Amino acid sequence: MPKHEGVSLSVIKRLPRYYRFLGDLLEKGVTRISSRELAQLMRLTASQIRQDLNCFGGFGQQGYGYNVAALHKEIGNILGLNNNYTIILLGAGNLGRAIAKHMDFEARGLHLIGIFDNNPTVVGQQIKGLTVANSTYLEDFCRERKPKAAILCIPKEAAHETVERLMSAGVKCFWNFSHYDLSLAFEDAVVENVHLGDSLMTLCYQINEYYSDGEEK
Repeated sequence: MPKHEGVSLSVIKRLPRYYRFLGDLLEKGVTRISSRELAQLMRLTASQIRQDLNCFGGFGQQGYGYNVAALHKEIGNILGLNNNYTIILLGAGNLGRAIAKHMDFEARGLHLIGIFDNNPTVVGQQIKGLTVANSTYLEDFCRERKPKAAILCIPKEAAHETVERLMSAGVKCFWNFSHYDLSLAFEDAVVENVHLGDSLMTLCYQINEYYSDGEEK
């Protein structure tokens, strides 16, 4: 898969949404769609969709639109969803357990191969067919199994040391729920931050705007 240099993060972040909407269209038996129709469905502009897809070569035909199945497959290839990258999870508390049990990793290009925690009451438990291992064995596991990424569901204060250990063991990519800004301390790391609190505050702002006149709408 060639690298796509210069593609903005905002475009990349829209790709999963395109993939999801196209998947829904496939399930409904839709075989082709115009950029205008897709724009109406996704509440974007047709120009925005064409610009986004042109970053990767463009896939439509003038007068025909997009072949839904082909475009869905191409976006999946761009996202790397067929590569089955191995990933591990650090932190088997409530959040980590929920992610391990309910996230469909395989449908998103990943394969969960290990779960780690340092809580003796959690170590040894089974989660989705995997035994939670003691974090003491993290480096040995990484060097043997060579996971490509790690999910961090650990306290903020534990994040820096944990990432140092992972980076030294060859893991450079992180799905980060720890609220510790890894990219500031680890410039070579690939990081996707998930700030649930920030998302909730964004909702709070929108609620505040919605009710800003002081009367319930």
